Amino acid sequence: MLDESFQWRKEMSVNDLTEASIPRWLLEIGGIYLHGYDKEGNKLFWIRVKYHIKDHKTILDKKKLIAFWLERYAKRENGKPVTVMFDLSETGINSIDMDFVRFIINCFKVYYPKYLSKMVIFDMPWIMNAAFKIVKSWLGPEAVSLLKFTSKNDVQDYVSVEYLPLHMGGTDPFKYSYPPLVDDDFQTPLCENGPVASEDEASSKEDIESDGKETLETISNEEQTALLKKVNITEPTSKAEENEKVDSKTKAFKKPLSVFKGPLLHISPAEELYFGSTESEEKKALIVLTNVTKNIVAFKVRTTAPEKYRVKPSNSSCDPGASVDIVVSPHGGLTVSAQDRFLIMAAEMEQSSGTGPAELTQFWKEVPRNKVMEHRLRCHIVESTKPTTLTLKDHAFNMSEKTSEDLYLQLNRLLESNRKLEDQVQRCIWFQQWLLSLTVLSLAFVISFFYLLYS
Repeated sequence: MLDESFQWRKEMSVNDLTEASIPRWLLEIGGIYLHGYDKEGNKLFWIRVKYHIKDHKTILDKKKLIAFWLERYAKRENGKPVTVMFDLSETGINSIDMDFVRFIINCFKVYYPKYLSKMVIFDMPWIMNAAFKIVKSWLGPEAVSLLKFTSKNDVQDYVSVEYLPLHMGGTDPFKYSYPPLVDDDFQTPLCENGPVASEDEASSKEDIESDGKETLETISNEEQTALLKKVNITEPTSKAEENEKVDSKTKAFKKPLSVFKGPLLHISPAEELYFGSTESEEKKALIVLTNVTKNIVAFKVRTTAPEKYRVKPSNSSCDPGASVDIVVSPHGGLTVSAQDRFLIMAAEMEQSSGTGPAELTQFWKEVPRNKVMEHRLRCHIVESTKPTTLTLKDHAFNMSEKTSEDLYLQLNRLLESNRKLEDQVQRCIWFQQWLLSLTVLSLAFVISFFYLLYS
């Protein structure tokens, strides 16, 4: 598998695939893209089969498009599975391309193993029944269980209506367009007074109302001092008073343990934001950013569910060596979902640059895309009354190192036994196939013998 994967990556030039590598018409047609999440929080990889016409002249470009999306996703999400949405509505016999389907299956079997959560086949025409029987034979018994044949009546068992298009019985108003690429649905989160329509509008409002505050949230000076390690307020405030306020507020917060070490910022937690369950009094989560450069780093936070969350601060800057605490809280009693994501964007600023709202807005307009560090966080809901991970509750339960090691060892044992079981199953399958082949050959020999004998 390793050898085959390396050969494939070399032949397809996977490491060098960019938007420019793909014909523009393929990106514009909207046949393959990432958008939305299933009920388990896995990203949806859409394949709109009606836009695919079997053509040997374009098949290589289409394969490169699949590889481009999977590689792009793999680098960003680092092991998080995807759910493939095979939308077969309005398709006919011209769209049947078994070579292309086999390529997609091989991508998940060999080139990106363990990345497939499930494959939801929607509204499959009866004419394609025979084709998908062949597909099942390619998948193997374990992977066949990942195929979910659905219609408009039951597709909501896997994907909620908010991420389903209208023709699937959903309410998602999303319409594909290119450019830009649509795999990121991150938007500006809620400020103190509700959704921000645009960053420019929010910045103008801040200039008027806050008179030079550093964040995009219209919050009081006391709240800013409590939540930011580094603040610039036009009214004179002594360092001692400022530090005392920060200490008194942040001592109640449980600091996340895991850390993502990026080139500009260290971000904690590294992968998941943990929120309390519905029984918890406190549902807030804390993100800690630490500047590891010698320059000021501008940052902003975006989310896939801007109507659900308040983020304070959502757009600010961090001095060299300093840290900033970002508090994320559900808005208006809305529930946290595992489908929600947060994107932290950061970029270095020049020493002479200002850090006010207007300067930050202008900075994000001008900064080159390749200079921006991005990191994504998933949401996780802690159901236990004593969560094993970190919320902002004072009595949050921290798992001991010994317990973590024990769980790690148990997990390794389970994985090892699972691998052995898979090997045994595979050997049984090979034996069955060998036995079946031998039976067929023997039968053919017997028939040939009697045919020659009586002819």
